[in-house]
Amino acid sequence: MLKPSVDEPLLAVTGPEKANESAVAAEAKRLLRLAGPLVTSNVLQFALQLVSVMFVGHLGELPLAGASLATSLANVTGFSLFVGMASALDTLCGQAFGARQYHLLGIYKQRAMLVFTLVCVPVVAIWANTTRILLFLGQDPSIAAEAGTYARWLIPSLVPYVPLVCHIRFLQTQSIVVPVMASSAVTVLAHVLVCWALVHKAGMGSKGAALSGAISYSANLAMLTLYTRLSGACKRTWTGFSMEAFKELRQFGALAIPSATMVW
Repeated sequence: MLKPSVDEPLLAVTGPEKANESAVAAEAKRLLRLAGPLVTSNVLQFALQLVSVMFVGHLGELPLAGASLATSLANVTGFSLFVGMASALDTLCGQAFGARQYHLLGIYKQRAMLVFTLVCVPVVAIWANTTRILLFLGQDPSIAAEAGTYARWLIPSLVPYVPLVCHIRFLQTQSIVVPVMASSAVTVLAHVLVCWALVHKAGMGSKGAALSGAISYSANLAMLTLYTRLSGACKRTWTGFSMEAFKELRQFGALAIPSATMVW
C-alpha cells in the first residue's frame, strides 16, 4: 500500500467547494491584472513632480525649499483636487459602460473637462498669489518668493493636466490600463531628459523644472489621444465632440466636489 505524500491534501476538495475556489482564484488573477497597472501608473504620475524637485535640489537649499513648498501647495490646491474630482468619472463612466451606453463615456469626459476648466480659475489665482499667501501665513520671505516663482511657472501644466486626468479615467473605466501604464512610464523617463534640458542646458534653473511638467504632461496626453484614435479600442465610447457635454454641468459638479473632498 502506497503512503500518501505530504503534498497531498488530507481532505480532497470536490464538488461546489472546488468550483468556488477556482472562481475565487480566477477573480483574484483578474483583479491583479487590473490593479497592478493601475497602481503603477498612479505612482509614475506622481513621480513626475518628484523628479522636478530632485533636479532643483542640485541648485541649492533655497531653490529646493521653495520648490518643495510650492509643489506641496500645488498638489493640495490643484493636482490632487483634479484627481479627486475625476473620481466622479469612475462612477458615471462605469455605470454607462456597464449599461452598454458607450457613447456616454465620451460625453462625460468632455463634461468633466469643462467643469475642470472652470475650477482652474481659482486654482490659477491661488498659484499666482502663492508668495502673498505664504507671507500671510508667516513663511520666510525668501522662501515665499522662491515658492511663488515656482508656482507661477507651474500654471502652464494645468493646460494639459486637466484633459489628461479626464482621459486617463475615461480609459481606465473601460479596463484599458496597460496603455495608461506604458504612456506614464515613457513620460517619466522622458521627463528626466526634459528637466535636464531646461534646468541645466537652457539655464532656466528652478523655473525650467516647473515648466517641464507642462511639456511632459502634454506628451503623455498626446500618446493617449493617439491610442484612442488609432487603436480602435474606443471606437464605441469616443464618437467626437458633442454639445451634450454642456448640459448638466451643475449635476456633475455636485458629484465631483464630494469626490475631490475625500482626496483633498
